[in-house]
Amino acid sequence: MQHDTTPEEVRAELPQPGRILARSGFAAAEPLFTADLAASTDLGQAREAVAAHASRLWTEATRAESGDTDDRPLYWARLVLSARLRSWRPGFALGDGQRADLLRLLEWESRGFSDIDFPPGERWARIVVTGFDPFHLDEDVECSNPSGAAALDLHGWTFPVGERTAVVRAAIFPVRWSDFDEGVVERALGRHHADADAVVTLSRGRPDRFDLEVWNGVWRGGGTDNEGRAATGRAPVTGPQAPEWTRSSLPFERIIERAAGHYPVVANSEVVEVPAGSKEGVRSPQGPTEGSAARAGGGGDYLSNEIAYRNTLLRDRSGRSIPAGHVHLPRTTAPAEHTEVLARLREIVAAMVD
Repeated sequence: MQHDTTPEEVRAELPQPGRILARSGFAAAEPLFTADLAASTDLGQAREAVAAHASRLWTEATRAESGDTDDRPLYWARLVLSARLRSWRPGFALGDGQRADLLRLLEWESRGFSDIDFPPGERWARIVVTGFDPFHLDEDVECSNPSGAAALDLHGWTFPVGERTAVVRAAIFPVRWSDFDEGVVERALGRHHADADAVVTLSRGRPDRFDLEVWNGVWRGGGTDNEGRAATGRAPVTGPQAPEWTRSSLPFERIIERAAGHYPVVANSEVVEVPAGSKEGVRSPQGPTEGSAARAGGGGDYLSNEIAYRNTLLRDRSGRSIPAGHVHLPRTTAPAEHTEVLARLREIVAAMVD
């Protein structure tokens, strides 16, 4: 094992991920990938091999029957492949920057980012939905993330919307501060704010309800990511001066009315702010007051709040008024527990476009 193997890749060598891969059939990805890397005689062939295998991971992960989706094989298989790519010693010169580009290509293609494409024409309502990788894996290495499972479940779904047909495209983001530092949200979602009819981000939330997060703050509260890194302070957002707060534009009333069921669906407007002229953070149930500094959005101060902030800021900078916002899903951790959550989420997504 190479000294630069990441904490996530080290975790992928544990017995539990191996069993998940074996049961799912995704364990076959590693020997096939390794063989094609070994057969690559130049950088071009290596790029083709990486892109093909990464794209295949995403395609296979999105083929599960609706309501029976497991996000874990995709997550662990990606890490096994990235570890092999990181330690690969080809028969041609490969610089550190070129290897890094191959690793980024593996990430991009296997997360669905390049698969967010829509059919042309006015008859389509275009919806982008994103989830997250599993996290808190040092507590439960076998846990699933319902938002990642939801992204896999929803990708490719179509349903009627009046005289149009809605089509959903999805992707899954890493639970790593460094990717957000490097602008992964802007690269993945920025162009879609020009033509999508809705862009919604998802993550795992409280045990017993769906939260439609109203406000998002430009603040990181020190949470530890999947690489063991913590981050505190204002999120490093590029472009014009980033505001302290952004607001969801999801149709709350319509969603709540249409998605009634076992799990309550709540529009959560609470934030933690430092009011103007103060130095102490306070909870504000009705949202931020004028001139306050953000300390937590409705979705907290971790990556779920940050992706919500970045997504809605992209909407604002696009000049469009499409539904964009964040939904925290009930905190289920095993694929067998996701079924009702995924069914209810389809009702929520369907209510986002008219």
